[in-house]
Order: sequence, then structure tokens, then C-alpha cells
Amino acid sequence: MACPYFAPREILNDGSWPHPSRLPLGAGWTGACCASGLEIAASDRQLREFCNLGYAAACPHLPPERDWDAVRFSVTSAGCEQVTFCYVCELGHAPVEQGKLAFDLRRETWVNVHSDTRVQRLAECYLETYRARQTHAFIE
Repeated sequence: MACPYFAPREILNDGSWPHPSRLPLGAGWTGACCASGLEIAASDRQLREFCNLGYAAACPHLPPERDWDAVRFSVTSAGCEQVTFCYVCELGHAPVEQGKLAFDLRRETWVNVHSDTRVQRLAECYLETYRARQTHAFIE
């Protein structure tokens, strides 16, 4: 359930997350807050307590009026040609929007994209960590 205002930049593999694969984007990420409309670098504390987790009511950047508090993703089907994700945008711990996004693995392109660039960016990060885990599991 990453914060919808989180703009992830790169995977944070510093060993400080107890169970990184359980995080909403499949790993901890560095990045910025875009709640103000600008990307403002997030501190380590903000990344760990708010950005990567969503439902960040104590975050100083979170706007009081917002469409969502968190966005979560899960893989609904995966094959050698396509990966399909379910997404749920939540407000007040309840779903307010849901749907599916699919990525064509052969063409390396999205079959469909979310209309909100913030959600699409989070989906792309989730896909990146998903694919990295699949590659890592295959190699071992």
C-alpha cells in the first residue's frame, strides 16, 4: 500500500528492511514526495514510515483532501508472455478504485496503463521488483 504521492526512484537494498518482499512495492525504495506537485526528496524516516507504506496520516506533506491513502498491487496471472496485476486504490482503509494492468513480456510494453501517472509509476516499480525476484529465483 504505497503512498499515492510517492515517486520511487530506485530499490533500496541496504538490508534495513526486515522483510522487503512484503513491502507494497515488493522492496523498499528511495524516492521523493510529489504531494505538492513538485518532487521533494524524502528523508530516510519518511521513506520508512510513510512513502513505502501508505496511510501516512502523520506525514507533513500529505494533503488533507485526497483521492487515495494507499495503492496496493498483486499479481493475478503470470506467464511467459504477460503479467497481469490487480491494483486497488484505498481511502480510509476501503477500496475506492480497482482494476487490472497488464505488461507484455515479449514486447516489453504495457498492454494497458493507469490513467493516473502516479499509480502507473507505482505499478512500474512493482513490476520491476516482481521481475527481479523472478529472475533471482530462476538463477538460484
